[in-house]
Amino acid sequence: MKLDILAFASHPDDIELGCAGTLIAHVEAGRKVGIVDLTVGELGTRGTPETRLKEGEDAASIMGVSVRENLGFADGFFQNDRQHQLKVIEMLRKYRPEIVIANAIHDRHPDHGRGAELVSEACFKSGLKMIDTQEADGTKQEAWRPKAVYHYIQDRLITPDFVVDVTPYWEKKMEAVRAFKSQFHNPDDTSPNTYISSPEFLEFITARAKELGHAIGVTYGEGFTKERHLGVRNMFDLL
Repeated sequence: MKLDILAFASHPDDIELGCAGTLIAHVEAGRKVGIVDLTVGELGTRGTPETRLKEGEDAASIMGVSVRENLGFADGFFQNDRQHQLKVIEMLRKYRPEIVIANAIHDRHPDHGRGAELVSEACFKSGLKMIDTQEADGTKQEAWRPKAVYHYIQDRLITPDFVVDVTPYWEKKMEAVRAFKSQFHNPDDTSPNTYISSPEFLEFITARAKELGHAIGVTYGEGFTKERHLGVRNMFDLL
């Protein structure tokens, strides 16, 4: 399956919090979008790997993405090395996206920045034909390099290089976030409280989106950083 956008996340729910509105906007515009989670978030205080996988499937259904896969890397301990890069390259060559979206370049959780570096480096190496990878059936994969790699913004505020207007898709984004019932505030859940399980955390997510939206004159926005200069053919394409 050829995708237009492939979004990577170190943990299930990174995508929903960081760029779900942008993915939904492109799905509703007719683009084919997929998600690859690097881990199942097994070190999380709340929930289980099984519940996280199910919640990820539910969120993917809400967003309308074409595919969601999980590479099963070790939460907290995966590395940006040859072994892990090759697994990411297999995904890139399998889905051949034009655009890749990855974790924040640095963040509160060290997995986020490490995941960003891993995916970014794999995107370059995926275009090198001398690196050999195969499909699940043993078929040799062809080299493929995405046209652009962007990074969403997560817990720590990073000045964005551009902001996407996600106002029309905000409610659906938050529905996808709330699909992760084990992770976020639920007054009936007796699990230990965590940084993200307080009611204030989702208020923060909304406030951040309002701040970024305000910067471009809309209600809600999601910010991204770039790896190369942005180009436009028409200055009226800018909000």
